[in-house]
Amino acid sequence: MLELKPNCECCDMDLPPDAQDAVICTFECTFCEACASGVLGGLCPNCGGNFSPRPIRPASLLAKFPASTKRVVKAGGCSANW
Repeated sequence: MLELKPNCECCDMDLPPDAQDAVICTFECTFCEACASGVLGGLCPNCGGNFSPRPIRPASLLAKFPASTKRVVKAGGCSANW
């Protein structure tokens, strides 16, 4: 089950479970679309993989399967030259 991290690992922008602009890589690294397509150039700085839109968990299932509250931010910030 997806962790649904609460923020962009690059700019720390809030990404609630229903965020339309959240993207993930195959390891569930989570970024906002602006960082993913901008400074990151479409490649995950952690694994080098590409991004896909993060699925939205139906609100009716969030009580039983809540999103993560643990914020993750890339140490040293993000850059195109990771």
